[in-house]
Amino acid sequence: MIMKNDIKLFEQSKIRSVYDEEKDIWYFSIVDVLAILIEKDYQNARKYWNKLSERLRNEGASESVTNCHRLKLEAADGKKYLTDVATAEEMLRIVQSVPSTKAEPIKQWLARVGYERMKETADPSLSLDRARENWQKLGHSDKWIQQRMMGQETRNKLTDYWKEHEITKEEEYAVLTNIIHQEWSGLSVKEHKQLKGLKSQNLRDHMSEAELIFTALAELSTRQVAEHTNATGMRENKQAAKIGGSISKRAKEDFEERTGQKVVTDENYLPPSQKQKQIQNK
Repeated sequence: MIMKNDIKLFEQSKIRSVYDEEKDIWYFSIVDVLAILIEKDYQNARKYWNKLSERLRNEGASESVTNCHRLKLEAADGKKYLTDVATAEEMLRIVQSVPSTKAEPIKQWLARVGYERMKETADPSLSLDRARENWQKLGHSDKWIQQRMMGQETRNKLTDYWKEHEITKEEEYAVLTNIIHQEWSGLSVKEHKQLKGLKSQNLRDHMSEAELIFTALAELSTRQVAEHTNATGMRENKQAAKIGGSISKRAKEDFEERTGQKVVTDENYLPPSQKQKQIQNK
């Protein structure tokens, strides 16, 4: 089973999702959708789902709704936990059980997500268009978006190398990524997210142009070092990751010395309302 985690946007609200490549099915976090429907926070939405699922079972609802799937999704603390998820079809049935003014828009959104996936399978360039549109909604410039896409291509080439050289587990990808990031930036991925006040958001979507460039340099260097030494397995790829990260670190230090600018910053692209909460919580 090949799973890819993703974040879907509904009216600026984020819905965690997972795509099963083998089955060609999207799974959506039930609690994330319910939080939008009842207009409450995550904890209240989780309590609502516990009561709703019990009610549906008592009413004799379809097993496909009450016996939902459980997959590991990243939570606000950056860790992954088993989370109740549902397919678009199952999610539609759950939505129908919730009295909400947002029920109809959510239904339309779920239908559109499924349709867009079919179109993207036939024409992969459409997925790039969707990513570009989401980045624009976050307030990114065309120049930033171009840099983000180039960085993603560099990242993909690195993970392809890992996949072909005995790196198969999701935790291994995370460990290697963290080594590279810690080496070049001086912070772990989690610490960098905390610095920017991020929770479940994708760190790279909130990086500055300079942060993106030095991240890409670290990952490019890691891949080329690994290719040069034919690094295989975790031990050898950890060594390549440290060397690749250190190459970017030296370039970053030279850049900072000559420009007087810090590369790693607390700047982010959160909406104004979330930024205000950040300030209040400090």
